[in-house]
Amino acid sequence: MSNEGERRLAYVLLRAAMGMDFLGHGAIRLLHGDGAFAAGMVKQMADTPLPAGFVHGFGVVLPVIELTIGVALLTGLMTRWVLVAGSLLMPALMLGVTLRQDWATAGTQLIYCLLFSLLLFLRGEYDAGWPSVLRGR
Repeated sequence: MSNEGERRLAYVLLRAAMGMDFLGHGAIRLLHGDGAFAAGMVKQMADTPLPAGFVHGFGVVLPVIELTIGVALLTGLMTRWVLVAGSLLMPALMLGVTLRQDWATAGTQLIYCLLFSLLLFLRGEYDAGWPSVLRGR
């Protein structure tokens, strides 16, 4: 495999890892069912100025967004738009954790921001579908 092929493989594997992470976040939260995740978010955010109804609504929608981003990144569908969506999601999540003064989670979310930006930056040169990656092209 050429250096170009290895770079493309590395890119796609990183995209897949991000996809699996987001798929896992969304899927497990949805599997708990009945708005359990949203209810937990409301409790976590109780000491912040965010209204409980807003937090609950965000908590209901977030797992679906995460699952969608995860599936799209894993499959390589609409990669540019999915990376932009993920990049836009991160500041919304960071708002919540910074209002809670959860600096460790904020630091982790900065890593997600960096990875989304890196994937978006390199997308034009290295993004490929699974068939071409497996063929080494």
